[in-house]
Amino acid sequence: MKSFRKILLAGAVALTSVSCNEFLDVNNNPNGPQKVAANLYLAPMLHWLATSPQFDGRFVGRYTQQFVFATTILTTWDRMGYDPSSDNGAQQWRDVYWSFGQNLVDMTNLAEAEERWDLLGVAKVLKAWGWQVTTDLHGEIIIKEAIDQSKFTFNYDSQEYAYQEILKLLNEAIVLLQRTDGAVDQTYLARTDKMYNGDRTKWLKLAYGLKALSLNHYSRKASYKPADVIAAVNSSFASNADDALLQFPGTQNDDINFLGRTRGNFNAYRQTQFVVGLMNGTQFGGVVDPRMTRMLSPSPDGVYRGLDVNVVGFGALAVAQQPNNVYGYVGTGGLAQPGRYLWDDKARMPVMTYAQLQFIKAEAAYRMGDLATARAAYIAGVSAHIDFVNSRNLDNNQAPTQITAVEKAAFLASSAIIPATPAGMSLTLIMSQKYIAQWAWGHNEIWMDMRRYNYTDVDPASGMQVFPGFSLPINLFPDNGGKIVQRIRPRFNSEYVWNRVGLEAIGGLALDYHTKPLWITQP
Repeated sequence: MKSFRKILLAGAVALTSVSCNEFLDVNNNPNGPQKVAANLYLAPMLHWLATSPQFDGRFVGRYTQQFVFATTILTTWDRMGYDPSSDNGAQQWRDVYWSFGQNLVDMTNLAEAEERWDLLGVAKVLKAWGWQVTTDLHGEIIIKEAIDQSKFTFNYDSQEYAYQEILKLLNEAIVLLQRTDGAVDQTYLARTDKMYNGDRTKWLKLAYGLKALSLNHYSRKASYKPADVIAAVNSSFASNADDALLQFPGTQNDDINFLGRTRGNFNAYRQTQFVVGLMNGTQFGGVVDPRMTRMLSPSPDGVYRGLDVNVVGFGALAVAQQPNNVYGYVGTGGLAQPGRYLWDDKARMPVMTYAQLQFIKAEAAYRMGDLATARAAYIAGVSAHIDFVNSRNLDNNQAPTQITAVEKAAFLASSAIIPATPAGMSLTLIMSQKYIAQWAWGHNEIWMDMRRYNYTDVDPASGMQVFPGFSLPINLFPDNGGKIVQRIRPRFNSEYVWNRVGLEAIGGLALDYHTKPLWITQP
């Protein structure tokens, strides 16, 4: 009997030991995989690739006067300020370091280990894009110590280093995306590549496009090489068919276009006098741009107007004269109704476009004195964007009619828009048309363009501002100290709460830190 009891006791101890060990082994979940396929990381990151800039566009778009927030007061962002103790304007910071973050590290490591060179190339494109948008918005950022789980505070890296790292990553991506060996497999990549359906050749073109964009930002540096910019553009998109676009199914909130009425993120926003002036003939010889009635929103009386950033709300405009919302409806209307242009639940959202790249090429050619190439690229950009507007208004059968071939031809025949000879080219033409082509979506690049030209620089060739009609806010935010905005402060809830030591080293605790010029925009 004693022996039997000993056996029972020993068995119970053994079972208890095994059960405890298994129960405490929390890192092994029999109901969930411990390792996922490398391609499964991609789709959520593509969502943020297209959507994250639109989150921040609510604020950057007010710095660049694409639209204003029509309320009873002049808001901080319309005055080139910021919201203290808020994460507003730092969604891309969050997504680069968190939504991408460790996920992108894991995807990169798995793709490399499995010799999936196409997916690895995509990973490097995403990493480069992340550093590009983050440094362009915030200046100094964290790169060398990023995603280091052993650290609680992080040192910032210079913007010069960030740009070096961006170009390094893009050059590596370009090499990888040309490989066909190893486990390169379009079918595998296409399972989660909701932008290019696994076509590595289009990702290769996007890598070249991002390289061109990054190199062109050096325009104020002695090291600027416009020929390299042009070469990169020539290796990138060949037509609108190469545009990097993300489609939204529109079945629930998170897969509806961020600019769509159902999301309701822009109900109180209205277009500005500035953008209307670029398109209604005010700035360019009375020539009315046919895109205006397909992109912008009319007032109830049918006239296209914009709001003045220095006037509270609608000012003295009568109700019938007040611009409709960006979706094309009075007040907050438009729910479950056809939208306009990109302001629609199912409109495909651009990451980069052929038109945008042609304007980058035009600027680079102009700066190197090749006016014939500048004119040809400029015409290609204008023409392509007219077609782009038509395509986007067909994404969900939006309200505006299509721009007809006759309208397009008449516009392109106007000497006020298309100079008869290369000698008539100017930065005013190139940058204004680029602004129009990026309006509503290309917030980061619009703001970089404006800072490169100090917002109100005059173009000697045209005798006009590079961005004609743009005027600085009269009542700047108090913390600015009379200076104009140059950057957005890093994300409050990660940096100002947890990483103040790192911020202090770069002057980030100063109230006017957002007015400190970027390295890339300085000679």
